[in-house]
Amino acid sequence: MANSPEEIKKATTSYLIVCGILFLGTVLTVLVATLPALDIGRHGFDMWDCVLGLLIASVKASLVAYVFMHLNHEKKAIYWIFGSGIVFVICLGALTALAYSDPLHDPFFK
Repeated sequence: MANSPEEIKKATTSYLIVCGILFLGTVLTVLVATLPALDIGRHGFDMWDCVLGLLIASVKASLVAYVFMHLNHEKKAIYWIFGSGIVFVICLGALTALAYSDPLHDPFFK
């Protein structure tokens, strides 16, 4: 916790900077989704647009967790718990991709 006016001013400044970065990330997400000049991959929404949107969202979520949820002041155990959650999500995505590429997949149920 901040105990002096200088610490409060420093914390407020860092919160405002992160808020500005989050706002710019939101504007960037909207521009990537709407402007054809920023469209990557094929025309229209495709896998690469999804990857870019998820990358921007991951950076924004990490900033929120690090600054506003005060993970920057936590002990190493919190980082292990947070990291294991990320690994778990990656494993679930890999299992979904594995199930989709299953050779016994019946095209009738697509």
